[in-house]
Amino acid sequence: MRSLITTLTLLVALIPFDIAAQVNANRKPCLPCVELRKIQLPDLTIIKVESRAKDTIRSQEVWIPPVAINVPYCRLEGRISKEIYFELVLPQQWNGRFLMSGNGGFAGVIQNTLLSYVNKGYAVVGTNTGHQGNSVQAGWALNNMERQLNFGKLAVHRTAVVSKSIIDKFYCSAPSYSYFLGCSRGGGQAMMEAQQYPEDFNGIVAGAPAFDWPAIGAKFIRECQANYPDPKDLKNPVITNDNLKLLQKFVFEQCDQLDGLNDQILNDPRNCQIDLSKLPLCPNDVAASGCFTKQQLNAIRAIYDPMIIDSMQIYPGFPPGLEAENGSWDAWIAGTSPSMQGLPSLHYLFGTEMFKYLVYNDPSWNYSQYEFKNFLKETAYAAAFLNATSPDYSSFKKLNGKMIMYHGWNDPALSALATIRHYEEAMNKNNDLLSNVRLFLLPGVLHCDGGIGPDHVDWVSLIQDWVEKNKAPERVVVSKIVNGKTVMTRPVFPYPKKAVYNGSGDANLEKNFSEKK
Repeated sequence: MRSLITTLTLLVALIPFDIAAQVNANRKPCLPCVELRKIQLPDLTIIKVESRAKDTIRSQEVWIPPVAINVPYCRLEGRISKEIYFELVLPQQWNGRFLMSGNGGFAGVIQNTLLSYVNKGYAVVGTNTGHQGNSVQAGWALNNMERQLNFGKLAVHRTAVVSKSIIDKFYCSAPSYSYFLGCSRGGGQAMMEAQQYPEDFNGIVAGAPAFDWPAIGAKFIRECQANYPDPKDLKNPVITNDNLKLLQKFVFEQCDQLDGLNDQILNDPRNCQIDLSKLPLCPNDVAASGCFTKQQLNAIRAIYDPMIIDSMQIYPGFPPGLEAENGSWDAWIAGTSPSMQGLPSLHYLFGTEMFKYLVYNDPSWNYSQYEFKNFLKETAYAAAFLNATSPDYSSFKKLNGKMIMYHGWNDPALSALATIRHYEEAMNKNNDLLSNVRLFLLPGVLHCDGGIGPDHVDWVSLIQDWVEKNKAPERVVVSKIVNGKTVMTRPVFPYPKKAVYNGSGDANLEKNFSEKK
């Protein structure tokens, strides 16, 4: 099957765009939707098939809003092997393109986040990655190698292969182009596809990727040891919301105008060298409003500092900026978000669940006593099926694959510096990396989206233009949309280039920024 898909991918890549455009226009099914019940493929079970004139599809994931499908479509629910569930939605008027969405957190349900594209003629699929659960718990992985491998690398690949086979049978035509888009865990899935299954997709978008799991977990655990020193008291973290407000004010006072604008957006946070010793200390080291205790400063340093084990940097620190923004450090790092009352930080939840169930297979594992001894040796097995850390994208390039990577500079979940380091390693491996893989950094943006900075981009159009028209993304205009209105636009350029303010004109308009190498 893989060799067949590789051949098809190569053939499509050789078709001139004007011919491919004709092929993509308005393909219709060659058999009724109900006939998909009879499809027989190895290790595939068809659970449900339904035809709709139009309808609203509700995701199993509560944070994904319902999507109104306004065109006739066929919807198939299936299972690959024992537990890889997927949902494939096929429009009656198909544009010849296959689109797959990635997952968030530990997955566990079908997170089909790209369903709205069915209205534009795309065939769209999502998967639960081979287990049932929620995005912040990993108990499903305990001593279960099949689930671990499915989650780590196999479920997305197998779902892509099976989906394309079903598409071929339904339309009597294979997809001309296949695309994958994901952020966070989905960004790591995207990188895994490019590195290990380069024949699956012509175009890939990897946002804020989680691609080095043990390293991420180690960073989270070190932070939690400082912020939650008592494992029996998770409701009173060391860092407070008052700390976050003072810290953000301190950062912007020192660094906000380094890029020529006073707007709470750090164009490149690496230029911001803050000295935490200048923060006000609490008298007698007693916690109070308007100051920091030594313990609080130690917890904050654990966030900004890289994770070092045996004199080796395992994971970089987090760039400064937007520490007090809602949905930033309060939710991910400090554990002080009002929306998460009674719960510790997301770093705590993901870090401890990862080490309990994906690394050590020990539900009683205690983060507070962990000393990171023999870290690389003891995490090697988990890294083997979870990580997408290879800087070699040569096989993907040989198939003419294109990948866009992006990361919010102020992401509190996964450090943008980790993605930059990986990309620089890939650049060192391939001097011509820009011809098929590009990285964009979004100033003032949190995890995947959100924050002060502009965060809205039509990544599907960008990757499609690159793959089908050979129109590489050079100057990408990013928008900030509030209540349906665009309030800010700014350009971003392929790393290491960056946008700089021209010194005059409205800073909310992208035309007043230029490229700097």
